[in-house]
Amino acid sequence: MNIKEQVQKMDAMVSQGDIVNAVKQFFSANANTSDYGGVKTASRDQMVEKMEGFTGAIAQVNGITHHRTLVDGNASASEFTFDFDMKDNSRILWHEIIRRVWNDSGEVVEETYFDAKIA
Repeated sequence: MNIKEQVQKMDAMVSQGDIVNAVKQFFSANANTSDYGGVKTASRDQMVEKMEGFTGAIAQVNGITHHRTLVDGNASASEFTFDFDMKDNSRILWHEIIRRVWNDSGEVVEETYFDAKIA
C-alpha cells in the first residue's frame, strides 16, 4: 500500500471538514490516539465517537488550511490550521501537527496531535 497516497487522500478529507469519515475510512479497528491534553482513544470506534462529539459542537467552519505533509516510511506528519466558531460561542483557532503511523494495509494505527492553540 502506498502510504503517501493514503495520507494525501486522508488529508484532503480533513481539509474539507470530513473528519469523521476520514477516521472511519483510514483508521484500523484498533488504532490509538493521544492529544496534547492527554485525551486518548484505543479504537476506531472511540475516535469516531470523539470526533462526532467535536464536530457536532461546531457552529461554523471559518477555515481549514492544510499547510504541508511529510512522509517517511510508515509515518507521516500533516500540518493544519483549524478555525471554528463553536456552538457555545467560543472560537477555536488551532495550528496543529498530526503525526500518524500507518500499517502495511494503509490504515492508521497510531495518531498523535501536537497543538498550539493560537486564539
